[in-house]
Amino acid sequence: MTATRSTPPPALAVVGATGAVGSVLLRMLSQRADVWGDIRLIASSRSAGRRLAVRAEEIEVLALTEDAFEGLGEGDVALFLTPAEVSARWAPVVTARGVAVVDQSAAFREDLEVPLVVPEVNGHAARTRPRGIVAGPDCVTVAMIAAVGALHAEYALTELAVSTYQAASAAGRAGSEALRRQLSLVAGTALGEQPGDVRRAVGEDTGPFAAPLALNVVPWSGELREDGWSSHELAVRAQTRRILDLAELPVAVTCVLVPVLAGHSLTVRARFEAEVDAGRAREVLEAAPGVVLVDDPAAGEFPTPSDAAGTDPAWVGRVRRSLDDPRSLEFFVCADNLHQGAALNAARTAELIADEFRYFTL
Repeated sequence: MTATRSTPPPALAVVGATGAVGSVLLRMLSQRADVWGDIRLIASSRSAGRRLAVRAEEIEVLALTEDAFEGLGEGDVALFLTPAEVSARWAPVVTARGVAVVDQSAAFREDLEVPLVVPEVNGHAARTRPRGIVAGPDCVTVAMIAAVGALHAEYALTELAVSTYQAASAAGRAGSEALRRQLSLVAGTALGEQPGDVRRAVGEDTGPFAAPLALNVVPWSGELREDGWSSHELAVRAQTRRILDLAELPVAVTCVLVPVLAGHSLTVRARFEAEVDAGRAREVLEAAPGVVLVDDPAAGEFPTPSDAAGTDPAWVGRVRRSLDDPRSLEFFVCADNLHQGAALNAARTAELIADEFRYFTL
């Protein structure tokens, strides 16, 4: 006789638990459906010994060593919210134990044996893990991809042009701190009206940015690549193609940093095989998982990053058909880069994997 019975809940290891994304992820674990058994918090030796609250209990942070994963094995999941070099070093160590890894860094995003997953769009891809690893895209790609993916399913996407308006926290805590310092230097001044006055006030303290960000926008994110493109622009292009399974999709991206602490925004121009109707597009977006439509400009209702900060969805508005092309749609989207762009994507991907192990057949 065949019966289905629950297995013990899988264990979850959170590597990078004390970082900015890790802090958001721990709050989410206390708010989302409880699918996990043992939760282990792992970070660098500097943070070892700290106690952090998760699911109404305090858990001690372990140093990132092989001993931290002792007892974990097949059916368990490790979330890596770490720099790429840390993920590249430690993810194979963990998968060797049979533990499935979900990595939010750039370490494995270009590896064709590692699925690149956004659960709202291609969650099925997480089931095939030749290396035992699932990668998450960067926070800019995540911010727009649920909306773009839903429209692609309706109209068949043929071309994409995107401009980003990225928050300072894209550069982590160092970016947020640099913007706060710069804002304190220019607050209450008449700066910003003469050539170079903001740059002189900020001096050399531009932090991780190529130019002062206070009272400014910086049209650069990443490292220089061929023909003037930045590494971040090319990454958004490549990740969009992989997630949508459109290897030849024309994608143009311009990345811009803006003086916002939390929340990435994008303007999107998407062209499709079929003629689009803005009203129908709004219906598609309203029904799309992970997307909230706010689109009533007459009433002053449209998404802004300050409204999206601290929330989970991608917020979409300003939906309109292009004036000169009936097959193109233009819209604005914003999302909290630490929530929707990183922690939530990691949490939902880990939950997809946990679902695989939740039942077995006798």
